[in-house]
Amino acid sequence: MATLKQNTHLLASKKLVGSVISITKNNAKVSLQITKEMVVDKYNLAHGSFTFGLADYAAMVAINEPTVVLGKADTKYVKPVILNDELTAIAEVTTTNGKKVTVLVMVTNQKNELVFEGNFTCFVLDNHILEK
Repeated sequence: MATLKQNTHLLASKKLVGSVISITKNNAKVSLQITKEMVVDKYNLAHGSFTFGLADYAAMVAINEPTVVLGKADTKYVKPVILNDELTAIAEVTTTNGKKVTVLVMVTNQKNELVFEGNFTCFVLDNHILEK
Protein backbone atom coordinates (compact mmCIF):
# COMPACT_ATOMS: atom_id res chain seq x y z
CA MET A 1 0.00 0.00 0.00
CA ALA A 2 1.28 3.47 -0.87
CA THR A 3 2.67 5.73 1.82
CA LEU A 4 0.55 8.87 2.18
CA LYS A 5 1.51 12.45 2.96
CA GLN A 6 0.65 13.61 6.48
CA ASN A 7 -2.30 16.04 6.44
CA THR A 8 -3.04 16.53 10.13
CA HIS A 9 -1.35 17.61 13.36
CA LEU A 10 1.59 18.95 11.36
CA LEU A 11 3.02 20.95 14.28
CA ALA A 12 2.86 18.12 16.85
CA SER A 13 6.05 17.75 18.89
CA LYS A 14 8.05 14.67 17.95
CA LYS A 15 9.65 14.81 21.40
CA LEU A 16 6.31 14.75 23.24
CA VAL A 17 3.94 12.67 21.08
CA GLY A 18 6.17 10.83 18.64
CA SER A 19 7.46 10.61 15.10
CA VAL A 20 5.39 9.28 12.24
CA ILE A 21 6.96 6.18 10.73
CA SER A 22 4.32 5.47 8.08
CA ILE A 23 0.85 6.43 6.93
CA THR A 24 -1.32 4.34 4.63
CA LYS A 25 -5.06 4.53 4.03
CA ASN A 26 -6.74 4.15 7.45
CA ASN A 27 -3.48 3.17 9.20
CA ALA A 28 -0.55 4.85 10.90
CA LYS A 29 2.60 3.83 12.72
CA VAL A 30 4.19 6.29 15.17
CA SER A 31 7.12 5.88 17.58
CA LEU A 32 8.16 7.66 20.78
CA GLN A 33 11.35 7.43 22.84
CA ILE A 34 10.74 7.75 26.59
CA THR A 35 13.12 10.36 28.02
CA LYS A 36 14.12 11.48 31.53
CA GLU A 37 11.68 14.43 31.32
CA MET A 38 8.80 11.93 31.11
CA VAL A 39 9.79 10.07 34.29
CA VAL A 40 7.83 10.56 37.54
CA ASP A 41 9.72 8.62 40.21
CA LYS A 42 12.92 6.91 41.33
CA TYR A 43 11.87 3.73 39.52
CA ASN A 44 11.98 5.53 36.15
CA LEU A 45 8.26 5.07 35.55
CA ALA A 46 7.02 7.26 32.69
CA HIS A 47 3.85 9.31 33.18
CA GLY A 48 0.92 7.66 31.37
CA SER A 49 0.05 10.84 29.52
CA PHE A 50 2.97 10.33 27.15
CA THR A 51 1.77 6.86 26.15
CA PHE A 52 -1.76 8.21 25.76
CA GLY A 53 -0.49 11.16 23.72
CA LEU A 54 1.37 8.81 21.38
CA ALA A 55 -1.74 6.66 20.89
CA ASP A 56 -3.97 9.71 20.35
CA TYR A 57 -1.53 11.15 17.81
CA ALA A 58 -1.39 7.81 15.95
CA ALA A 59 -5.20 7.74 15.80
CA MET A 60 -5.31 11.25 14.35
CA VAL A 61 -2.67 10.40 11.75
CA ALA A 62 -4.49 7.18 10.76
CA ILE A 63 -7.54 9.31 9.94
CA ASN A 64 -5.24 11.92 8.36
CA GLU A 65 -7.77 14.72 7.98
CA PRO A 66 -6.77 18.30 8.95
CA THR A 67 -9.94 18.86 11.01
CA VAL A 68 -9.97 15.60 13.02
CA VAL A 69 -10.53 15.85 16.78
CA LEU A 70 -10.81 13.33 19.60
CA GLY A 71 -14.27 12.83 21.09
CA LYS A 72 -13.61 10.06 23.59
CA ALA A 73 -11.23 7.23 24.32
CA ASP A 74 -11.70 3.84 25.94
CA THR A 75 -8.19 2.84 26.97
CA LYS A 76 -6.30 0.28 28.98
CA TYR A 77 -2.76 0.48 30.34
CA VAL A 78 -1.41 -3.07 30.13
CA LYS A 79 2.21 -2.80 31.26
CA PRO A 80 4.37 -0.05 32.81
CA VAL A 81 6.45 2.18 30.53
CA ILE A 82 9.89 3.21 31.75
CA LEU A 83 12.84 5.41 30.87
CA ASN A 84 14.44 4.59 27.49
CA ASP A 85 11.51 2.49 26.29
CA GLU A 86 10.94 2.85 22.56
CA LEU A 87 7.20 2.79 22.04
CA THR A 88 5.47 2.06 18.76
CA ALA A 89 1.81 2.81 18.18
CA ILE A 90 -0.09 1.06 15.41
CA ALA A 91 -3.42 2.72 14.64
CA GLU A 92 -6.13 1.30 12.41
CA VAL A 93 -9.47 2.84 11.49
CA THR A 94 -12.09 0.24 12.36
CA THR A 95 -15.35 2.04 11.52
CA THR A 96 -16.44 5.19 9.78
CA ASN A 97 -19.99 6.49 10.13
CA GLY A 98 -20.28 9.91 8.57
CA LYS A 99 -18.09 12.30 10.56
CA LYS A 100 -17.54 9.74 13.35
CA VAL A 101 -14.47 7.53 13.02
CA THR A 102 -13.34 4.82 15.43
CA VAL A 103 -9.67 3.89 15.61
CA LEU A 104 -8.06 0.93 17.39
CA VAL A 105 -4.57 1.73 18.69
CA MET A 106 -2.09 -0.79 20.08
CA VAL A 107 1.16 0.44 21.67
CA THR A 108 4.13 -1.89 22.16
CA ASN A 109 7.61 -1.42 23.60
CA GLN A 110 10.95 -2.38 22.05
CA LYS A 111 10.45 -5.97 23.26
CA ASN A 112 7.19 -6.08 21.27
CA GLU A 113 5.23 -6.28 24.55
CA LEU A 114 1.79 -4.68 24.56
CA VAL A 115 1.80 -1.72 26.97
CA PHE A 116 -1.41 0.11 26.01
CA GLU A 117 -4.50 -0.36 23.88
CA GLY A 118 -7.44 1.86 23.13
CA ASN A 119 -10.46 2.62 21.02
CA PHE A 120 -10.49 6.26 20.03
CA THR A 121 -13.73 7.87 18.86
CA CYS A 122 -12.85 10.80 16.63
CA PHE A 123 -14.77 13.30 14.58
CA VAL A 124 -13.85 14.85 11.24
CA LEU A 125 -15.32 18.34 11.37
CA ASP A 126 -16.27 20.52 8.40
CA ASN A 127 -14.00 23.29 9.73
CA HIS A 128 -11.22 23.55 12.30
CA ILE A 129 -12.66 23.37 15.83
CA LEU A 130 -11.39 26.90 16.57
CA GLU A 131 -12.51 28.39 13.26
CA LYS A 132 -15.63 30.54 13.36
